[in-house]
Amino acid sequence: MLIDTKLLRQKILDLAIRGKLVRQDPKDEPASELLKRINAEKAVLVKSGKLKKEKPLPPISGDEIPFDIPGSWTWVRLSQIAFFQNGFAFKSTDMKTTGCIPVVRISNLNGQHVCLDDCLFVSEDSALSAFLIEQGDLLIAMSGATTGKIGIFNSAKKAYLNQRVGNIKLFFKNEYLQHYRDLFVISQQKKILEMAYGGAQPNISGEKIGCLLLPLPPLAEQERIVAKVEALMNEVDTIERETENLNRTFALTREKALDLAIRGKLVPQDPNDEPASELLKRIQAEKASLIKSGKLKKEKTLPPITKDEIPFPIPASWSWVRLGSIITLLSGQDFPPSGYNDRQEGIPYITGASNMDNGKLIVNRWTRTPSSIALQGDLLITCKGAGVGKMALMNIPQAHVARQIMAIRPFAGVNTSFVEAFIQGSMPTVRRQMNGLIPGISREVMLQLIFQLPPLAEQKRIVKKLESILSTLELQS
Repeated sequence: MLIDTKLLRQKILDLAIRGKLVRQDPKDEPASELLKRINAEKAVLVKSGKLKKEKPLPPISGDEIPFDIPGSWTWVRLSQIAFFQNGFAFKSTDMKTTGCIPVVRISNLNGQHVCLDDCLFVSEDSALSAFLIEQGDLLIAMSGATTGKIGIFNSAKKAYLNQRVGNIKLFFKNEYLQHYRDLFVISQQKKILEMAYGGAQPNISGEKIGCLLLPLPPLAEQERIVAKVEALMNEVDTIERETENLNRTFALTREKALDLAIRGKLVPQDPNDEPASELLKRIQAEKASLIKSGKLKKEKTLPPITKDEIPFPIPASWSWVRLGSIITLLSGQDFPPSGYNDRQEGIPYITGASNMDNGKLIVNRWTRTPSSIALQGDLLITCKGAGVGKMALMNIPQAHVARQIMAIRPFAGVNTSFVEAFIQGSMPTVRRQMNGLIPGISREVMLQLIFQLPPLAEQKRIVKKLESILSTLELQS
């Protein structure tokens, strides 16, 4: 079972800000004393004119406090330990690709760090000194789709802060208070987003950020918390690296197993098996009967398979066929919003890759006027859009499929799971034949795909072996 490292990181931060990550020490000076020194530092800055006096913060009410904290801690608003600095509205014409002082924009906030590689530059100007940022400053995106994005400025270089980026600066300069501020704000990114206002382009003000409630520990405990968080995050980094290696191994092993399966090298052949050529005769007879009775529409004749198309040898009991000769292929049809609902009225409506998760269907729409109906046991494949090639077996009685979906229905004697394995193994070939601005698999490509048909008994052995290999890989992961 894979570990959700994102959730694990959040859990570490959550325990840290609740006072549950490290022990409390009764010898620690309480946070209330630290807050007094911060207030004194703030008063000096205001008196000297280095800091503008802000309007009083609203008192903290009992209803606001989200959880209990240790007795040596104290609840404060973020503005009680830090002040908020807005960026300067530099004109785009003033910024160049080379120059003296880099300008930090939202695009430079990268994974909780500030990357200066793609900065624009401006000339140094003493009138802009208030917008210089310092090593250790915590920067946050204030508007747009990335509102709440955070970056810690770790460079010793001078840099200016651009508009739409805010700076949360400490009053009281201390390494551990700085680190604690960082991990608190990072842990509260979801809360910050909830405070944002606006529609498609949300915004958040420094005033709102300043009102965030912060559980402030004693300075000595902050040191212990920061050390513990760093140690645990390093362990999570190791887990992520190992998971990436495991995922690569899983993908390569799965790819190799599928390749062996479609070449007839995954399981031994049994001379007692009825050859695929006999199975193919029965399929052709069944198909002719369905066409004659009007239950199946006659498709145009598939082209014969040439020697040049055959990519590798297969066992003697197998047969090369066009996929279209052993399946029926149902193309989907879209409905306007008025043609479907979310009230479970009618039958399920499968629209695309978003309705497929790890080979299973997710049903969230229904239609009362179905026309392109896939049936239980059909193999659904996404044929258009970003999720092209994604597949799921129909595990429900019936469903209408949209244009992004094709339903593959094998004839009797062809194992659906083997067809799925074959298509997975053939996806590189299929993808090379996709066309158009929006990637897509055409009906013609699917029907003309050359398919290596094993005897039915061997199909079942191959599927069983594949399931065993893949389940073992999943257990190891």
